[in-house]
Amino acid sequence: QVQIVESGGGSVQAGGSLRLSCAASEYTSSSKCMAWFRQAPGKEREGVAAIYTGGGSPYYADSVKGRFTISRDNHKSAVALLMNSLEPEDTAMYYCAAKSAWRDCTTWSSSQLFTYWGQGTQVTVSS
Repeated sequence: QVQIVESGGGSVQAGGSLRLSCAASEYTSSSKCMAWFRQAPGKEREGVAAIYTGGGSPYYADSVKGRFTISRDNHKSAVALLMNSLEPEDTAMYYCAAKSAWRDCTTWSSSQLFTYWGQGTQVTVSS
């Protein structure tokens, strides 16, 4: 049973930085698309960033380009999200998600294409 475990998050003032980490248990030998989504109260879940653990360029939502950086580790089942220049609008519950093994990041922003999800970690940015 694949489990997605997130860490990081917390509260920060506008302009600050936070780093989120995510690790997927099992299927560590296979590459897959891993992504971060977020959901603010009263809003739909939206894709933030994605990366294929086997290589290639990352993907970002327009709202976070230039501020957020997603990265992968060498074990192919862990990613991190470095969030700089945080804004109050970034306040949300952040979820890490992974597709099934060997699925790439095509249409990465569609949450329904992701099979495995973490419990979420709260990010709060105060003005």
